[in-house]
This record gives sequence, C-alpha cells and structure tokens, in this order.
Amino acid sequence: MPAPTLLVVTHSQSGRTAQLAEAAVTGARSDDGGATEVIVADPLTVSIDTVQAAGGYIFATPENFGYMSGALKYFFDRVYYPCEAQLAGRAYGLIVSAGNDGRGAISSVERIVSGLSLVAAQPPLRVVGDPDEDALNEAHTLGATLAAGLDAGIF
Repeated sequence: MPAPTLLVVTHSQSGRTAQLAEAAVTGARSDDGGATEVIVADPLTVSIDTVQAAGGYIFATPENFGYMSGALKYFFDRVYYPCEAQLAGRAYGLIVSAGNDGRGAISSVERIVSGLSLVAAQPPLRVVGDPDEDALNEAHTLGATLAAGLDAGIF
C-alpha cells in the first residue's frame, strides 16, 4: 500500500502566506517515522490526478479583498466537478494570511470545501499581519497534525 499523501496548495504574493505554508510543510515532514509524503503545489498548475490521489490537504492563501486569492479560487474552479464525488471525508487544514480580518477568506474556502465534503482536521489558522513565532508554530502544528493523522489512518 502506498504511503498517504498530504497535498499543500499554496499561493503567496507578499511572502507572508509562503512563510506560514513552509512552517506547515516543515511540521508535516517532521513527523518522526511517519510515512506521509508531502507535496507542495501551485494552485494554477497542480493536476487533477494529484488532487485525487492525495489523502489530505492544506490550503494556504492570502486574503484578497476579503476573499481567498484568485489563484486558489481558480484551483477550486478547476478541480471541483472532476473531484466532487471522490474527496468525501478527506481531511484538510486552512491557513489564511490576512491584511484585514481574514474571515471572508475563511468562509469562502469553507463553503467550497463543504461542497467537496472535506472535513476540517482543526479550526482554520487565521494570521493578521506579519506571522510571528506563535503563528509559525501554529502552522507547524497544523502540518504535523495532518501528517500524523494520515499516518495513523485517522483521516
């Protein structure tokens, strides 16, 4: 049986989201003895096959005009119907790097992933402004939690 895969779909403009996503990836890869493979993907180019093959997901986006980034929205537009019936029950985590309050970006992603029947592994990580050490630690924990859950077969 192949190792489970955690797909990290991330888009960053200012670099803040990239910092948080990298902390999550580091956390996912730090799972001692874990077998989960971590793939980092660009939302504009990741293939449908890669999305369908993953056992869990982390979506990392900046808040743009009170919404997710256009790149992440494009990703969901591309994968929604081809993946709609295949992803039910798979776990996801969400990271939003906000310049305002981030709640609009969170709710927009949550509406879409609920249609895909994905299940939140933990509450969304919302970081307003530059990520500090606490925010980076929370992102690290999010990645480690998803990887450990995939390794253990919980997700």
